[in-house]
Amino acid sequence: MPGTVLLLAASPMGRGQLVDAACVLPVLAAVAPAVLSGADTANVVELADPLEPQAVLTRLRAAAAAPGPLTVFVAGQLQLDRRQRLPHLALARTTPATVRYTAFPWHWIREELRLRPNGATTLVVDLHADAETWEHLTAHPLDSGRNNAVYGRIAPPPSRRGAGLPSYMKAVATILRSGHRPPLEQLHQQAVSRLGAEAATNVLLTARVPHSGDPHAAIAAAVEAGRHAEADGLAAQWEQAAVRAHGPGSEDALHWAEVRADLAMFAGDAARSCRTWLTVATARLAAGQAADAPAVEAAADRAHHQWGRIDDRARARELGPALAELRLRVPGRKQGALDHVQQQLRQLQTQ
Repeated sequence: MPGTVLLLAASPMGRGQLVDAACVLPVLAAVAPAVLSGADTANVVELADPLEPQAVLTRLRAAAAAPGPLTVFVAGQLQLDRRQRLPHLALARTTPATVRYTAFPWHWIREELRLRPNGATTLVVDLHADAETWEHLTAHPLDSGRNNAVYGRIAPPPSRRGAGLPSYMKAVATILRSGHRPPLEQLHQQAVSRLGAEAATNVLLTARVPHSGDPHAAIAAAVEAGRHAEADGLAAQWEQAAVRAHGPGSEDALHWAEVRADLAMFAGDAARSCRTWLTVATARLAAGQAADAPAVEAAADRAHHQWGRIDDRARARELGPALAELRLRVPGRKQGALDHVQQQLRQLQTQ
């Protein structure tokens, strides 16, 4: 089965640039796709200094949906948004004041990759942090998802003026250009050894994937085989067990509700997916979560996206008012989301 490789290098233009991230892409692109992915063959997607968070999300979502192993190489810099103080990958237009709207939220990586089977996804990262983000990460380690192996480093702000270099990623690329891909832990150690004294100031990331009896793997296998009813049945059992053990508003129960919303999407049932995301968003708000909390925004955005894919006009009309009500409370990051729902709903009601 072919693998997928996503090469993402991003940093702001101008004085806010901490690292010249894109300079590593020619070195990575010179590595054979099969060596980058560890599979016999691979599709490689390259994103060099992208401008829009949604463009990155679209490419990440497509890569996450592909079967087979996925390797994501990320070089860039982390910054916090001022409202929620959550880490974002800064993009070309990002400034400290516009992080929330122009940078890529790191938790979107976790969200998009969470349904992939254990051991099927690897992140290789070379990240620089500004002073505020560096301090934040000492108390709040970067969360890249429990199903994903993560190798790399986070570097503090450069002490000298000017942009730093993605030297860890360059070391990884140089090792891989030999045509041999060692086991990832070995590759990481070899790259770190090439950093020399620089490594002593870095946060080194070596998160392996936990093994034995993970239900997500069985569900993902059923989806890949086209057994969508079986996948949903498995997820429903875990959801019911979580409700009995922890209550319907618990994180465990909501997690399995989110899994079922995604499974409905994979099965092509946009109405069921939309309805489930609406339920999840409402439950999170009822539990006291803020309207701009990442999980609430994600649920509202996904409900909105799935509503737009419903072919049956009657079902779209039925779900539209609930989505409009949710958008009043959770406007999300995209401007005009509520206006879009109301406009589409008017069209549906006049047809």
